[in-house]
Amino acid sequence: MNIYLEVYGCTANKSDASLIEGILKNKNHRIVTKVEESDFIIILTCTVIDTTEQRMLSRIKKLKKYDKKMIITGCMASVQKETVKKILPNAKFLKPQYSYKILDLIEDKKIDLIEKNKTLFPKHYNDIIAPISIAEGCNFSCTYCITTIARGKLKSYPINEIKKDMNFAIKKGCKEIQLTAQDTSSYGLDMEKNLGDLLREIKNLKGEYKIRIGMMNPYTCQKNLDSIIQSYNNPHIFKFIHLPVQSGDNEILRKMNRLYNTGNYKKIIQKFRKKYPNITLSTDIIVGFPGETEEQYNNSIKLIKNIKPDITNITRFSARPFTKAKKMKERIKTETVKKRSKKMTDICKKISKDNNLKFIGKEFKILVTKKGKNNTFIGRTNNYKPVVIKNNIKIGSFIDVEIIKAEPNYIVGSIK
Repeated sequence: MNIYLEVYGCTANKSDASLIEGILKNKNHRIVTKVEESDFIIILTCTVIDTTEQRMLSRIKKLKKYDKKMIITGCMASVQKETVKKILPNAKFLKPQYSYKILDLIEDKKIDLIEKNKTLFPKHYNDIIAPISIAEGCNFSCTYCITTIARGKLKSYPINEIKKDMNFAIKKGCKEIQLTAQDTSSYGLDMEKNLGDLLREIKNLKGEYKIRIGMMNPYTCQKNLDSIIQSYNNPHIFKFIHLPVQSGDNEILRKMNRLYNTGNYKKIIQKFRKKYPNITLSTDIIVGFPGETEEQYNNSIKLIKNIKPDITNITRFSARPFTKAKKMKERIKTETVKKRSKKMTDICKKISKDNNLKFIGKEFKILVTKKGKNNTFIGRTNNYKPVVIKNNIKIGSFIDVEIIKAEPNYIVGSIK
């Protein structure tokens, strides 16, 4: 059977896509690149904010015109099944926790709801980047987050099974292993392990590769902070942390149910930077959370100026279905939120560029991961900085470069 697959959203969805492809190919189904050639369309959806939801619904409407059988998986299959059904009444739905049941859905078999480890199933990787899930779900309830509702409670996968997935990817030629979960620092909280334990266990995997650790919640990160920091002392691990703060105001953090305060957050950053001075910090900020005053917004700006993140993902508050924040009053005017977002973006761009300017004249060994725009190639330094190279280079190779230019979102390298 010919299957057309589209993937949207987070690295966890991309990991699910590699699992779905692996299962289908293992049963001799064919993945096609043209919708019109398919017997089935599978779309892995995202609904993290309203604009993403609208994009998904628009795409589903366009795909409907091909008159093919369709399977909707990803987060919308869990939390917005009825919304999708209004557009596509005959669609089949597969919750992300059960993405390994894809064959049952295609073959019209009844699906049992016994959750299994995704690490037990075959995978297929299309390029040198391998997204690998280490856990599913989350045990916490941030008031704005629909993903926890969609993906359920935390289920960590056994270390030996994760190692098998990683070994398979490395042997298949993957060079960047992206360990992913809804919150990677929650790993093991359900089985008396922690992320540090996992990273130490995978330290001696053979091969030429790098590992990127996915998003960590500051609350769970601080629980096992020393263990996690020590486990980063591995040449295979990118010195990179994605640690969303979401707000620089403690009262807003309380309303978000984030379970940490700005003091906790700064201590985590300080400890990481003490051990790894050039570590790249990526964070997230929500602007315009219900009730956010001008003073509270300015507290977020003060925090950003204090911690100087390399990457700041700024999101305007989006009320998601079934979340506590959707019921909160004191909504901020759209015009105000836009102004705050614009000001925050300008500040963060300057900080990012100032951080990148420090690397001019320095030399790095980078891993070339993909093609860029205008016949360029993109590589990653040991601290996961994206480096633009104008030479024609083989993807997957490690090369030595000198940094000659800096922009807010990347640095430019010249081959040594």
